[in-house]
Amino acid sequence: MATITRLPFDAAHFADFHATQPAIPERVVAGRRQYRTVWISDVHLGTRGCNAEMLIDFLDHVDSETMYLVGDIIDGWAMKKRLYWPATHNDIVWRVLKRAKRGTRIVYIPGNHDEMFRQFSGLDFGGVEILRQAIHETADGRRLLVLHGDEFDAITMSHRWLAHLGDYAYEALMALNRWMNAGRRLFGLPYWSLSKYAKQKVKNAVSFISKFEEIVAHEAAHRGIDGVIAGHIHKAEMREIQGVHYYNDGDWVEGCTALVEHYDGTMEILHWADEMAARDAPESEARLEAA
Repeated sequence: MATITRLPFDAAHFADFHATQPAIPERVVAGRRQYRTVWISDVHLGTRGCNAEMLIDFLDHVDSETMYLVGDIIDGWAMKKRLYWPATHNDIVWRVLKRAKRGTRIVYIPGNHDEMFRQFSGLDFGGVEILRQAIHETADGRRLLVLHGDEFDAITMSHRWLAHLGDYAYEALMALNRWMNAGRRLFGLPYWSLSKYAKQKVKNAVSFISKFEEIVAHEAAHRGIDGVIAGHIHKAEMREIQGVHYYNDGDWVEGCTALVEHYDGTMEILHWADEMAARDAPESEARLEAA
């Protein structure tokens, strides 16, 4: 059984959490986007790398009938080393639980960083269903396996010490990413992910991602399922692999992406940094004209 990591709220009392008030009030947005299903993963609450404000903006602009939380929502690995939990991280939990109270189906599939919740699989906390894996049926009749994906990562499964060592290196890269984006904001530049760029350029990382995608797709084919939706590798993707639909919803540390299903079953990846930049562009132009 996994070791319980102490959290800044009691997981057994999720049902009461919605009664608190968020530090960033929920915005009343006209014309909120409506989707049949939304998938997000790898938020890594409890770390400085989490782009909490950007995810809050996403949650305030997007609604869905069902939302899947596809693992690594809370980073238990990081919280064992040091406690970091700003008010904005509470605000994300508040918004998710508020959706459940309003009738959105919330399915939480814990990953390797929040594995302490896997022991609660099959239970419901405050309207949040905790499952090890799930089968999602799209509006156009396809059956998709939904899982975090760490069970197909040989390093995570067989060499846990190496996974933790890599985690330290990743934290250092993300710290550099934060400083760089702080400088970009001073010059009015949009968010840009250094770690995402590095992954795209490093041959071994590209090879690992490709192999992971193929293995996960093979598992779906082995089960006779039309496709698979995963997280874990922080690389948003939609492609077909030997007749299997492979989807990855990405993350909210590097790419800040979500996978969504439209009401006709069409799937799309939303790159939220780009969405925010496009939304803010007219306001910036208007300010320049006024000056």
